[in-house]
Amino acid sequence: MKLTTLINSIAIIASLALTSGIASAQTAANNNTSTGATSEKPINTAVNSDALSSNSTNVSYIQPFNLVNLAYQGGFKEQGVPSGGTLIYEGRRGNITAQDLVKAAIKANKLPAQVLNNQDYISAVGLQLGVLTGANYPG
Repeated sequence: MKLTTLINSIAIIASLALTSGIASAQTAANNNTSTGATSEKPINTAVNSDALSSNSTNVSYIQPFNLVNLAYQGGFKEQGVPSGGTLIYEGRRGNITAQDLVKAAIKANKLPAQVLNNQDYISAVGLQLGVLTGANYPG
């Protein structure tokens, strides 16, 4: 086994372990809002429920990280969004945007339609999509 192959294998395993750790951390952050009050903009949801915004409502959206991860895993194929490497490739080329993913999630009943008016949420999805694809998305 070549050294580069071994290093690449270790890097892939480490990234998978970190990805599951991030998803677990987001789940834990969501569970801290068990008082019934969640932030209207989940990207600003605090881990400490005492620090929640005074503008809190009962609206809760799928986290931007989880939305992009779902798209990567093929969760929006029926809505025309490619998965895996094709999503990354099309994202790099600018053919798939954060708004495309949000629209697909709305069609798949994962998000309510009013999310299209939440620029903070769309920007957060764009940031996560940019992390996945290596592209820079404004939203």
